[in-house]
Amino acid sequence: MKTVVGVSDFRVSSNTNETIITYALGSCLGIAAYDPTINVGGLLHVMLPLSKADPDKAAKKPAMYVDTGFELLLKELYALGAKKRNLKVTVAGGASMKPKGKKDYFKIGKRNITVLRKLLWKNKFMISSGDVGGNISRTMALRVADGYITINKKPLGSQR
Repeated sequence: MKTVVGVSDFRVSSNTNETIITYALGSCLGIAAYDPTINVGGLLHVMLPLSKADPDKAAKKPAMYVDTGFELLLKELYALGAKKRNLKVTVAGGASMKPKGKKDYFKIGKRNITVLRKLLWKNKFMISSGDVGGNISRTMALRVADGYITINKKPLGSQR
């Protein structure tokens, strides 16, 4: 069974027949967390770094932001029995959406990565693995049965 996570959304599961997948991780981040001791995992697709940019929107759609989205992902994983000490965190995305040689003024991808790293460090998490940065779109999938993660890359348009 495949479950697709859209932009500003997430999914947690203990169904070992499920694969959770998200597409089009450009400047967005895909954040997967998995507890191998009980086969519980989740995948989050965030767009923006900090919820303080729009607290009203963050209250309605917490998975849109790195800070509120990651907190929500953890809360739901813990509700399924996951333990913090067992969680393996994998990250993908955070690309520049500009072709090589073009200026990326807003640096959303880079800011997303920076905020996530600070948040993880502050909460004593380590990134187990990941593929971030550059100017490549990614697809990320988490197989709940064993925590196996795939990250596929696709160029972001022509390089003129």
